Parts: sequence; C-alpha cells; structure tokens
Amino acid sequence: MKKEEILKKLRETKDFVSGQELCEQYGVSRTAIWKVIKQLEKEGYLIEAQNNRGYRLAEDQNSDILSQVEIESCMDTKWVGTTVAFRKQTGSTNIDAKALAETDAPSGALAVADSQTAGRGRCGHGWVAPDGKDIYMSLMLRPDCRPEKASALTLVMALAVLEAIREVIPDGVGIKWPNDIVVNKKKVCGILTEMSAELDGIHYVVIGVGINVNRTEFADEIKEHATSLFAETGRITKRSKLIASVMHYFEEYYEQFQATWDLSKLAEHYNLFLVNRGREVRVLDPKGEYNGIAQGINEKGELIVERAGKCELVYAGEVSVRGLYGYV
Repeated sequence: MKKEEILKKLRETKDFVSGQELCEQYGVSRTAIWKVIKQLEKEGYLIEAQNNRGYRLAEDQNSDILSQVEIESCMDTKWVGTTVAFRKQTGSTNIDAKALAETDAPSGALAVADSQTAGRGRCGHGWVAPDGKDIYMSLMLRPDCRPEKASALTLVMALAVLEAIREVIPDGVGIKWPNDIVVNKKKVCGILTEMSAELDGIHYVVIGVGINVNRTEFADEIKEHATSLFAETGRITKRSKLIASVMHYFEEYYEQFQATWDLSKLAEHYNLFLVNRGREVRVLDPKGEYNGIAQGINEKGELIVERAGKCELVYAGEVSVRGLYGYV
C-alpha cells in the first residue's frame, strides 16, 4: 500500500470512505490506514474523520500542494509520468532527467521540482524560476527512431501543454512556433528538448517544460511579453493536476507521433492553434533575416513561410521567428 493509492481513493470517492473498506482493499490493518492518514495530514492535506463513516478528503481550492505523492495520485497514464522523481529544489530538471536516463529509468520517467535554480531556455537563455509557484519538469523518453526525427517531439509536447492549459483557460491559448505556449499573446510556457544520440540511434531524449502557473510578479525584462495562469484567471491552479494533464495528453499525442515518427497525424491540429499562421513574421536566420507570411507547419515540424511567391521551410534549430510588430 502506498500513500498515493490512499490519496487517489479519497480523491476519487469524494465522500467518506470507511476505514474497513480501505483495510479490505489494501490488505492492511486499521492502524496502518490511520498512520497513512496522519502522514497525509502532516503534508498539508485536510482529511475529515468521523466515527462509523471513515475518512473524507476536503479539497482546499486555494491550496497547491506539489509533492511526489500528490503528483503520482493525479496520474492516469499507462506509462508516461508513471515514474516520478521529485525534488523540492534542483538546479535543472533536464539534468535530473538525464541522470534518470543514465541510471536505466524507463522511458516516460518524469523529473519534477518545486523550484529550479539553473533553468535554461532556447539558445542558452536563462529561465527565471521562483520557488513554489510554477511547474518545472522534464520528461525522459527512449524513442525508437532516427535522431533527426526526434526534434518534432518538442512540438508534440507543445500540443500536450496547450491542451492541458485549455482545461484551465478555454479561450485565447495558442502556440508560437515552434514551442512557446501563449495566452492572450503573452508567453506562459517554454519547452527545451535535448538529446543523447549517435548517428544511427538515440540513447534518450529529454523534454524540459517550464510553465508560469501561480506567479504574480515578473522581472522587468520579461513582464511585457510574459504571463501566468493566475494572472489570466485570478485563481490558483493546482500544479500536480496540471502536470498529470500534460502527461495525459502527451501520451495520447506521442502514440500518434510514434505511428509514423513524424507529425503527419498532428500537424493539422497543431496548425489550428498556431498564432503565427496567416500572419507576417520576421525570420531571424543567421544567414540573413527576412519577412514572410507563416502558412503553418509540415509533417517534419518545419514552419512554412511564403515570401516573394516561394515557400521557405524554416527549421527551428538556431532560427527564431517573431511577429513583425511584437512577440507574436
């Protein structure tokens, strides 16, 4: 019997669960159940206990507990995120996920931290990470495809994050190619994918995700273009549930990606939410910047940009795309 199993049972039942029912389900004594309940209470859970009725979880809508047991109790996936490595504070969850890979953790293992001190974004940019407010997580995968196919996994994760956030904010959520999630034209999530591979095969892929969830303040250098779920809704979002939701959607979309090892089954859906689509953009290519009209992505995840009557295929790599008059 694990704490997350008891927590999941209490959460799913909504009403009181008798101690006897828990004893019979998990094959343990009433004393063992009582000890687990006390441990959960110490971790911040509000649990009502009544004679002849049992235990009931009283959810506090303003509380946001992030812990290994809370994350595991929220998961409903078959294999993605079913192995969780949680730290209260870490340097980088991408580094933690790489360590999981090097110690033979299964594909789908997830590293999560409550705070992160050395996060990175694309092109070596820093990721400012306050304590106890946001989501810092990295998913480790062992895809059986050629290395050049794996870059599209960044876009698969972008779709998963988008759908999870849309459960909190139904409208105004989109993707700025290739993998920034925006709410009302402001960035709420960044994704960084790294890979260990040889010419003919992949050892592992790590997809790092940072989501601005409950933060209320932003540094001067990002506040013009950044937002959070709290800033948009005025409500606390429970991070563990959001993490589980992202894993749920990623597992669904990964299976579609895995069928062809490209985005042919997902590109149309991705393009529905592409905020750049049909708009003039500036392509910041080291070989020479240019303007064009973004038309959407192809099955490789490349952005199709029309200029002077011709279509250019833009590969993410070191190339950035900006809206002509701002971030998007």
